[in-house]
Amino acid sequence: MTEQLWTDVDAYFTSSLAPADEPLDAALRASDAAGLPHINVAPNQGKLLQLLAQIQGARRILEIGTLGGYSTIWLARALPADGRLISLEYDPAHADVARRNLAHAGLDTIAEVRTGAALDSLPVLEAEGAGPFDLVFIDADKVNNPHYLDWSVKLTAPGSVIVCDNVVRGGAVIDAASTEPSVRGTRALIERVAAHPKLSGTAIQTVGSKGYDGFVLARVTD
Repeated sequence: MTEQLWTDVDAYFTSSLAPADEPLDAALRASDAAGLPHINVAPNQGKLLQLLAQIQGARRILEIGTLGGYSTIWLARALPADGRLISLEYDPAHADVARRNLAHAGLDTIAEVRTGAALDSLPVLEAEGAGPFDLVFIDADKVNNPHYLDWSVKLTAPGSVIVCDNVVRGGAVIDAASTEPSVRGTRALIERVAAHPKLSGTAIQTVGSKGYDGFVLARVTD
């Protein structure tokens, strides 16, 4: 199986089940124009996030890693009118693009983008009593994945769902001897999920327009 075939199958699924619309298209164009890296979730993956939030009946969502707000739009669309999404973005330029994209999508009253290092912002959320969040999507720097997971557990409640993206690392995740920081951070997250008394989780490998990757899905049990 070739990567082109993965991409073609993704295109078929996307055109059938997650067709693009103007706000999502505009978000991608604005991200491209601003020079943001092409690392946003694929459309069918965005639709999966939206469905997970809807199945969860989410009213509060936390996103760690905003980029241009493409995944943020998918997630925010799952919320009721009085719902709330907080997205944390390290890069101020990326955050500005995301805010404009959310405003264009009519979601700026539901979704808020906060700028700064997530590990600085997360304690602030705890102090504010912003949680508990019904769903957390982790898609930021992989080195800090285990710390993001720890904070996600702190800011959720039994029944909440935690999703962490990009955990396969092109297959490098199986290399226990790897010194690559993103691999080590991802392996640490997986080991934490496996050992955590309050989490039940699994990991799914994916292929598609984003290449060979996958995600962790965990539920807070206690």
